[in-house]
Amino acid sequence: MAPFDLVIFGGTGDLAMRKLLPALLHRFVDGQIGPGTRIYGVARDSRSDEAWRERVREAVADIAAADPRVAEAVDAFLALLHYRQLDLASEESWPAFAAEIGNSPDRVRVFYLAVGPSLFANVADRLDAVGLAGAGTRVVVEKPIGKDSASAQVINEALGRVFDESQVFRIDHYLGKETVQNLTALRFGNALFEPLWKAEHIDHVQITVAETVGVEGRAAYYDRSGALRDMVQNHLLQLLCLVAMEPPASLAADAIRDEKLKVLRALRPIGNGNAAQLTVRGQYRAGAVEGRAVPGYLDELGEPSNTETFVSIKAEVQNWRWAGVPFYLRTGKRLAERMSEIVVTFRRVPHSIFGDPADGSASPLAPNKLVIRLQPDEGVKLWLMNKVPGPGGMRMREVAMDLSFAETFGGRQPDAYERLLMDVVRGNPMLFMRRDEVDAAWHWIDPIRVAWEASHDAPKPYTAGGWGPSAAVALIERDGRTWHEDAQ
Repeated sequence: MAPFDLVIFGGTGDLAMRKLLPALLHRFVDGQIGPGTRIYGVARDSRSDEAWRERVREAVADIAAADPRVAEAVDAFLALLHYRQLDLASEESWPAFAAEIGNSPDRVRVFYLAVGPSLFANVADRLDAVGLAGAGTRVVVEKPIGKDSASAQVINEALGRVFDESQVFRIDHYLGKETVQNLTALRFGNALFEPLWKAEHIDHVQITVAETVGVEGRAAYYDRSGALRDMVQNHLLQLLCLVAMEPPASLAADAIRDEKLKVLRALRPIGNGNAAQLTVRGQYRAGAVEGRAVPGYLDELGEPSNTETFVSIKAEVQNWRWAGVPFYLRTGKRLAERMSEIVVTFRRVPHSIFGDPADGSASPLAPNKLVIRLQPDEGVKLWLMNKVPGPGGMRMREVAMDLSFAETFGGRQPDAYERLLMDVVRGNPMLFMRRDEVDAAWHWIDPIRVAWEASHDAPKPYTAGGWGPSAAVALIERDGRTWHEDAQ
């Protein structure tokens, strides 16, 4: 890549240290980032270049210890790093910062806003005022884009006053995961699945994003957000769109985003009239996760709260392809296992020739399932019915054809941020959310939140280390189905 500038506002924060800078280091090791590139960390506190570099060195120490190639490259990578003190809300130090960055029209400049959404508009205006918002500029904003439709519109309008839509990259790191992109390859690169990818052949779809961690140091932010805003509005809805969208005309960014937008606009509305039947919200209590005792959400927060840490939703895409097919979504903290997966369950065979389960002459035939595991142990499993070897008749058992990415492709699987950061530099917006996608997602989410507030019902408690409230199990079992981990 040609030399570029990347400025991380919030350069001393958790996101920068845990994700962004390690991702950039890996791209440097693989030769995508070369001499002449400048990476700036910007924050309010005063420190030298060398002090920031040493903090970054500590942040990547485990990576370097595990890979000799990385260890050999750390010093050269750190030489690209610079630190600048800057109060984002003040005008005083911006001109000097702009003078150092320079105004070369041929040089790509990426400004990563790893700060709170309340600062997005301010930073955009400052970049414009000091002449850093030219054609070669890209600005990256992290979710959440607002807390509802109205606040998201304010943020998007503020960004739109300064930047063209092609310069704004609204990042959702789930879209950079290899298995998420592989969903597109599975559907549209193989003749096997797409003819079956519709209501006539698919019984239902499950999308689960489960975490074992609690709110950790994010309690203040999380209590203003909750699982609906923090996870469903972006991560889960984006995964739903990739499963349900129509085949795009090409891999052009807007061709794919046009199809995702159609899905969001086709979602069955959920609000005051049906939220109680189609949604569940929960809040974890003290329990044990992975053999370790953990406190409840209210214990971590230190005060009463009705903020949900778990959400389950029965959604439906109201179009010809998906009419009548439920999409069961769930996400939560302090659950039994850290995992993200999509389960596409096909319809059962119309008639079994292998005996009658009712009289004990045969086992029930399980429906075929396509399981796309996003994390951990990325891969794809296709569950099929097979004969058990040996004499004694046609004894059937469900088994999985397993495509493990680690075993098949070997080597290290790049982190999502590695791909996404390089796509920003290239100016490729395919894996980023367009403004109208954000608007459509909030328009679907807001009535759910309003319905919850109007009901005055507290979130349903669940013990840490389980799979959420019993009501979430009932949500799917009312329809004669079950969550995937219970079916394995």
